[in-house]
Amino acid sequence: MTLGPDAVIGVVGSGAMGIGIAQVAAVKGHQVVVADMTPQAIARARSSHRTALDREVDKGRMTRAAADATLGRLSYVQGAGEIDLAPFKTCSLVIEAIIEDAATKRALFAELQPLLGPDAILATNTSSLSVALLASACRDASRVVGIHFFNPAPVMPLVEVVPAITTSPKVTAAAFALVRSWGKTVVVASDTPGFIVNRIARPFYGESLRILEEGIADCATIDWALRELGGFRMGPFELMDFIGNDINYAVTTSVFEAMYYDTRYRPALTQRRLVEAGLLGRKSGRGYYDYRDGAPLAPAPTQDEALGRRIVDRVLAMLVNEAADALHMRVASALDIDLAMTKGVNYPKGLLAWGDEIGAATILARLEALQAEYGEDRYRPSPLLRRVAAAKGRLVG
Repeated sequence: MTLGPDAVIGVVGSGAMGIGIAQVAAVKGHQVVVADMTPQAIARARSSHRTALDREVDKGRMTRAAADATLGRLSYVQGAGEIDLAPFKTCSLVIEAIIEDAATKRALFAELQPLLGPDAILATNTSSLSVALLASACRDASRVVGIHFFNPAPVMPLVEVVPAITTSPKVTAAAFALVRSWGKTVVVASDTPGFIVNRIARPFYGESLRILEEGIADCATIDWALRELGGFRMGPFELMDFIGNDINYAVTTSVFEAMYYDTRYRPALTQRRLVEAGLLGRKSGRGYYDYRDGAPLAPAPTQDEALGRRIVDRVLAMLVNEAADALHMRVASALDIDLAMTKGVNYPKGLLAWGDEIGAATILARLEALQAEYGEDRYRPSPLLRRVAAAKGRLVG
């Protein structure tokens, strides 16, 4: 099974992710069908595509002729309160990028698959839902796979391909090859909560929130420490405000519940309160920071290097431990784990390699000290980290 350049690609949903995925496929030469529920949504999609491609031309990254040809490969289907699925009959691959709700996605798949050809592939762009659960709504679950892009899809290089327990290996291979032919960095993740990136990245936010709630440091100081001393592109609070606190909180809650309420993934009350108050970050004008016109400047960080190093060491120990546990639980290979964290969320180093650089024994000692101080299973070291530390070995290779 192959998906060549002549394959017609369908995208259901014209939010930011759907628009971006459609643009990626069209730029690479595919005819693309984009559908949504309302004329207004489709009008926004058309406008967004034209604006994005005009920007590529203005910046010299694409010729006017190429941009116009790309726009010519995009066709739009507007519904009237529901999505018209009939135009997807010619598609070899349909990617859903609709609301992150399992029941809604399952209903779409159950209706969509009977319309498609016998070899057509259905894909979900879910970031944290079970691919197996979504696929079980279909008559033939073997043709359903996760293809998780990161936002914005035309810019972010990483894509996680996630086969369910029911997915045919041929379908996984075809999806992998197609997305790689689009110039993306592709990794394979097992169908576990959060896949690679959204699972392993949880402590970046969660442990930073814990440090804030304990009064060890304020948002600005934690952001400063992880950005300037840790080398992360953005601090956790500015990043949560950028992503949207509602989105970040929803992913954390989803992973926590799917992991049977493992305390390692427990959401923070502080973030819940911000979401309840509608303080969602940049898009609402206020989150951990105030972005409104005339708002007072955020307090300057306490640039105490000793405090900053303590913050970085604590958060990094949790991140490395999570990466080690993902490897231990066969979520992905060591290579794909480190590749995913550098390409998917722009971490300065792969976490497993970073752990080897620091030393497994040092990471283990930090976690054991935290576990002894708090008495919480949240800080339990991964069995793999313990073994590597005892053997004085390496997490990678």
